[in-house]
Amino acid sequence: MGSPVPRAADTRPSSWPTVARTVVLLTAIVSVLLTTFAWPSVRSHAHDVPIAVAGPAAAVEQLSTALDRRLPDGFAIREVADTAAAERLIRDREVYGAIDATSGTPHVITASAASTALAQTLQGVAAGLGQAQAQGAPKTPPVRDLVPMPSGDPRGAGLAAGALPLVMGSLLAALLLTRLVRGTARQAVGAVSFAITGGLAVAAILQFWLGSLGGSYAANTAAIALTMAATSLSIIGLGALLGFAGFGLGAATMMLIGNPLSGTPTAPEMLPGRSGALGQLLPPGAGGQLLRSTAFFDGRGSAHCVLVLTAWLGFGVALCLAGGLRTRRRRLAAGPDVPAENAVAQPGGR
Repeated sequence: MGSPVPRAADTRPSSWPTVARTVVLLTAIVSVLLTTFAWPSVRSHAHDVPIAVAGPAAAVEQLSTALDRRLPDGFAIREVADTAAAERLIRDREVYGAIDATSGTPHVITASAASTALAQTLQGVAAGLGQAQAQGAPKTPPVRDLVPMPSGDPRGAGLAAGALPLVMGSLLAALLLTRLVRGTARQAVGAVSFAITGGLAVAAILQFWLGSLGGSYAANTAAIALTMAATSLSIIGLGALLGFAGFGLGAATMMLIGNPLSGTPTAPEMLPGRSGALGQLLPPGAGGQLLRSTAFFDGRGSAHCVLVLTAWLGFGVALCLAGGLRTRRRRLAAGPDVPAENAVAQPGGR
């Protein structure tokens, strides 16, 4: 019996309806991408920003009223008795800055390391208050940066620009591991190993070359590694359990929701509505704030970020275990002679 003649590849041009559907799909994709990345920036404004106001009760009340008049709903004010209390709240990352009226003349205390955008906003509002309260020539209240950015990167450009590559690197790691490595357990080990080596490399570049980070190199490495591991492991786990649909869901969540709503370049309180709070429940947002805490505040204010990232990491591990068990059951049901790739329906779930 002769060998079957292979069918010739279909080289006919695609139908015009296929072209039209492809164009519509591409248009929808670019529209979604533009919306998810541009909307938070265009609608960015300060709201409910926690700041401290120090001084006598009458002065605090006067300043609070003036701040609300200058920027309605812009600040969530915490009244404190003295300068030391205000500085303690700033260093603990409970507020972004303070207006100190304990000496009679208000002066502004900022922390550009917490957010350069909010530090500038606070300075601008304080300048407006000085002009409104001046009897003669306008006088801008003095400004003191309690926790500044490093001198090598005073605008925080490196930290802001590094947010997207961290997410993309984690997505790429998940993609390559699911395509090139067989076995969910091995993929998980690969993701954790990459998170460690990637964290070492990224922290070294940001801290020693670009000068964008301060603090402990080990702590910064741990923050970056935890963020990358939580991101990549959750995507690998979704892919192992739900197949390509799960992988796409995880990638879209991290890239199209987590990254634009992370608040890393500015602050969560600068994002529209409650979107900033949502972003802090995802690895990109929690990771960005954790890195600020380790780099500039000796780890203060990091408990919530560590909790979120640990939860995502555990979620990813649980999904990987569930996906591995599902693959094993399918392999046993298919029989020992059936190749593993024919017994599974998820990417890399062998």
